[in-house]
Amino acid sequence: MGRGEGDRKLGWLVGWGEGDCEVDWVDLYLSPVETYCENIDYHIFDEEADTSQFSEDEMVRLHMARSMIALFIVSFFFVFVAFWTGVAGCWRRSPGNIASTAILMLLACLFSAGGMGLWHGVEYYEEEKLKTEPWKASWDETLQDATNIQYDWSYMLAWIGTGTSLLAFCLFLGGSQCMQSERQREVAKQMQYTMPVYPQKQQYPSYGYGYPGPYHYGSQYGPYNY
Repeated sequence: MGRGEGDRKLGWLVGWGEGDCEVDWVDLYLSPVETYCENIDYHIFDEEADTSQFSEDEMVRLHMARSMIALFIVSFFFVFVAFWTGVAGCWRRSPGNIASTAILMLLACLFSAGGMGLWHGVEYYEEEKLKTEPWKASWDETLQDATNIQYDWSYMLAWIGTGTSLLAFCLFLGGSQCMQSERQREVAKQMQYTMPVYPQKQQYPSYGYGYPGPYHYGSQYGPYNY
């Protein structure tokens, strides 16, 4: 491999070890963190893309790459929704909202882990299965031995994000259980000071209306003379 034009293009030799060698160049761009990256063509929304000439292994690699992007997009959506349910749950102190946030973070973790698994599948196909250019498996053995591959910050950040999503699920689930237990203790404490009132079927007569008359006021022995 070689670099040219101010480290803005990546090139490799076609026909390694032969008399005439050609160099295929790939356009690179500078990322916000000062690393050179290459845009990967997933043949999505591209009317000029022709995948009919792809082999079966190349189509498997393409589908895994597309699915990887889709899983990461769904994972980001779950994280976005979990942010709002988490804020609402903390504001209202609602165990249900906190439990929903935990489930959303678990789904985000599973989808991102699935995306990383597909990424490793794509890497395996590019390095071991695909025997056509420009994949590594098509290179000369001497070139493969002289090539060194290193994982950079984005790979580590992806796995760290997956792990923290799982950790967030455990913390939110524990918080939901604690809030539920606290609410149950408060309800039990209030029940101690609550006097039950049972409905009574017997009807008591009201004074002055339930007893037969007539009523005589005063003494039954007559008036006293002093």
